[in-house]
Amino acid sequence: MKNTALLVIEVKHAEIPSFASDLQKKGFDVHIAQNGSKAVALLKDISPSLVIINAPSLRSTGLRICQSVREKDAKLPIILILEDGKEVSKDAADAVLTLPFTVQKLVNRIKPLLPGDGKNVLHVGPIRLDPEKRRVRCLGKSTKLTPRLVTLLHLLMDKHGEVVEREPLFKKVWETNYTGDTRTLDVHISWLRRAIELDPVNPKFLKTIRGVGYRLDI
Repeated sequence: MKNTALLVIEVKHAEIPSFASDLQKKGFDVHIAQNGSKAVALLKDISPSLVIINAPSLRSTGLRICQSVREKDAKLPIILILEDGKEVSKDAADAVLTLPFTVQKLVNRIKPLLPGDGKNVLHVGPIRLDPEKRRVRCLGKSTKLTPRLVTLLHLLMDKHGEVVEREPLFKKVWETNYTGDTRTLDVHISWLRRAIELDPVNPKFLKTIRGVGYRLDI
């Protein structure tokens, strides 16, 4: 769970439970926003696996924040925490919890909503790769990958910040010693850019190092 990023939207109050620090102690990578606009701004930077809205701490029902998050990423799981006696429609969030409850109960609701089981998801910067489900999430986008693209991205993530030469990369991904024509590698790189970049033509993460290979910059 240490590589599982959660975005917790809450404000600390003496009379209302706070969950961010307890979730950190449980091993989650917790990011905190104190209102909806800050939360939406953080989505691109941290690409969380799940959002938790502590509505009582915000003195609201949390519905507007749910809608704002859904507009940015319709597939991002949301857990909405409400005060006792408050009710919202069932489709407002993926799970709704009413105070009071234990942190363990919250964790038990988080786990089924995470991609994979939370252990096999690879996390580098805003990029989250689930090799089992062959899905990558980045900058609010969730994309299904082919097995070869999963292998390619996995290798680049393992070597992030380093230049990976074309021929060794091609040999590993295609499991061959033949490197006479590596143009198919360029095509796969372009497909990866569509999955993880806001502007694939001007990539921010997956850079071409001319005459050498590629580098994943985070």
